[in-house]
Amino acid sequence: MTSASDHDLEDLLRLLAPRVLGAVVRRYGHFDLAEDAVQEALIAAADQWPAGGTPDSPRAWLITVASRRLTDLLRSEQARQRREDTVARWALPDDWLAPGADRSVEADDTLILLFMCCHPSLSPASQIALTLRAVGGLTTAEVARAFLVPEATMTRRVSRAKQRIRESRVPFRMPPAAEQAERLGVVLHVLYLIFNEGYAATTGPSLQRVELSSEAIRLTRTLHRLLPEDAEVAGLLALMLLTDARRAARTGPDGALIPMAEQDRSRWDGVLVAEGIALLSEALPRGPTGPYQVQAAIAAVHDEAPSPEQTDWPQILALYDVLMRLSNNPVVALNHAVAVAMVQGAHAGLALLEKLEVDERIAEDHRLYAVRAHLLEVAGERAAAREAYRAAAERTTSLPRQRYLHARAATLDDVR
Repeated sequence: MTSASDHDLEDLLRLLAPRVLGAVVRRYGHFDLAEDAVQEALIAAADQWPAGGTPDSPRAWLITVASRRLTDLLRSEQARQRREDTVARWALPDDWLAPGADRSVEADDTLILLFMCCHPSLSPASQIALTLRAVGGLTTAEVARAFLVPEATMTRRVSRAKQRIRESRVPFRMPPAAEQAERLGVVLHVLYLIFNEGYAATTGPSLQRVELSSEAIRLTRTLHRLLPEDAEVAGLLALMLLTDARRAARTGPDGALIPMAEQDRSRWDGVLVAEGIALLSEALPRGPTGPYQVQAAIAAVHDEAPSPEQTDWPQILALYDVLMRLSNNPVVALNHAVAVAMVQGAHAGLALLEKLEVDERIAEDHRLYAVRAHLLEVAGERAAAREAYRAAAERTTSLPRQRYLHARAATLDDVR
């Protein structure tokens, strides 16, 4: 047994949660009850490990506790429903013939869980929501923010998805090659969202949640090994690596946000940049070019620029023009407006923002207000910029972003 700080313990449990859930579901089935059992095991670990120490095999400990709790839940459910016909089809853990849930740690249960959550019986939105909860470890509130929908709506969506998985009795295994192809688009989008939540957390005291971005990269690496010829899988992995390469320079010693133009580029991870560019260079000739490859190409242009002034903004704008044709995404449109402003001037970018103000998917998003504030400041409209910075701060639940936006507004407080 070893001791660990509260922060280290939280990171460990978050990392292990999807792997433990995958192992338990593989052995016992009953996705919805298995998730409840794993949550109780995580609570038990959070309660017991700080005092007694972390077990030598934390994953095995969690699987054992979750398995026992699942057995209790199943027996209770059987007692409650024994008069119903469905009970006859249920089996207690001891009756299953699948390999043990505590088999080798090398077994990649998380990837199987990922594809299971993307089962075609679920709607695309439900697939993504369920996977973010079960594999990404996000709370329902965080998933709701990622989807830009109310939390109550997301709660209902996740509950319905769990019910469909339970009713389908889908076997816990990697789907055949044909089914893998059908689900791949959703799987990639889920991994993209998990990475984004880790790289730029939507809520909480920290700008980044490294355990989430690291897990997204790990899963995408695994997927790339499974499908080495898929250009979009390679493109997504390249995008993650090229973006994550800047992580160390994004915050100051106090955790404050540092925008890209002010970052110390010597702190960018050159190894990750080189790997990302190599992946992208191999993927692009394969075709067809998808949105993840284009986003990776944009990230590569940023990463290869020796300084902000030497960034090839015309090339970035051309790439965003391509991306706009591939994706009807308001965040892409917002970034496109920034690129236009860098090439054609702040007022050209502001004109594009006016079109986004009527898009309900992003109209109240803090990012729209923050971009408007920056472009207004560049255009010399300091009073309007100050108010836009404050409006952006009011709309974000990320404390580092709030502090940064209020600080930007404060620099303009001398405006009358």
